[in-house]
Amino acid sequence: MSFSVKVGLAICVAVIAFFVLYSNERKDPSVFDKNWQQYKKRFIEDGRVVDTGNQNISHSEGQGYGLLFAVEADDEKGFEALWNWTQSTLQRSDKLFSWKYVPCERQDVSCITDPNNATDGDILIAWALLLAAQKWHNEEYMLASKSILSVIEQKLIKQADGYTLLLPGEYGFVNSDGSIQINLSYWVFPALVAFSEVTDNPVWSELYRSGRVLLEKARFGRWTLPSDWVILNDREFSLAEALSAEYGYNAVRIPIYLVMADDQQTQLLAPFLAFWKQAEVPATVNLQDGSVAPYPYSEGMRAIAMTTQSYTDKRSKEKLDLPHVSADTDYYSASLILLALMSLSAESLD
Repeated sequence: MSFSVKVGLAICVAVIAFFVLYSNERKDPSVFDKNWQQYKKRFIEDGRVVDTGNQNISHSEGQGYGLLFAVEADDEKGFEALWNWTQSTLQRSDKLFSWKYVPCERQDVSCITDPNNATDGDILIAWALLLAAQKWHNEEYMLASKSILSVIEQKLIKQADGYTLLLPGEYGFVNSDGSIQINLSYWVFPALVAFSEVTDNPVWSELYRSGRVLLEKARFGRWTLPSDWVILNDREFSLAEALSAEYGYNAVRIPIYLVMADDQQTQLLAPFLAFWKQAEVPATVNLQDGSVAPYPYSEGMRAIAMTTQSYTDKRSKEKLDLPHVSADTDYYSASLILLALMSLSAESLD
């Protein structure tokens, strides 16, 4: 091959590489990325996720969602800021996280008003760290994730009444009579799958399987839905002493977690799908007396309904148009929207 031909080929390769790079840089950001930018703008201040629907407090759940969404958006700097604040402000000496931070003058750990943990927050944070470690090849994140998981295994996973249970917090959920208050939306199913793979501890698979069984048995009311909170006592489920007898803002997360885990037992989704078929879907329903909220479900709840429906009917993805995070969306509804977007492939969104 002559020198001139070699030079010509090299120039062609360089031109092609330039246009590939240019087209990649100019490519429109994904639907998720656009919503993530709006989420950051609306709810994140110096690494602190602000719950605008709850007197602007912060909590471990919000930090967990923020970290998770940052990984999904490949926003490493945003993740670092979130993790730095979470670690320095909420993380306890045992590696779990104080759940509630109320803004105060000093803007530090003195703003924590409840040092008890919230296990869903711990799980979300550990899962986000695990995903970040895998995406960005950061061993420190992996070690941080595993240290959290080790404490969850020791303090928050409990065998009772034939079930592997997840305590909602270290303190306050096991009653003097032996009954246990549980929240089935704390079973973050895709995270449990990931934990099982990286720890080789069978308890995570056991917890996953137990969660599915609990969802089959702990159903109430006309719609046979799971409640936000439920009491388990001597193999019986009750709403009488539960923190809430409603299906609503907690339990609505259950179907999206099943979808994200690609759980093939779609019969678990049937009660939710039936409930969402109403002409007007209320935000909550009391599973004891059947009363419903006088206002409709939020845009975030609607996003979860649409995504779950698309999961069970693949054809519906072709016409899926999820709500977006807007100036009127509060923190929790926005978090549900981003969870819904996470569960979808890019092809179904663009």
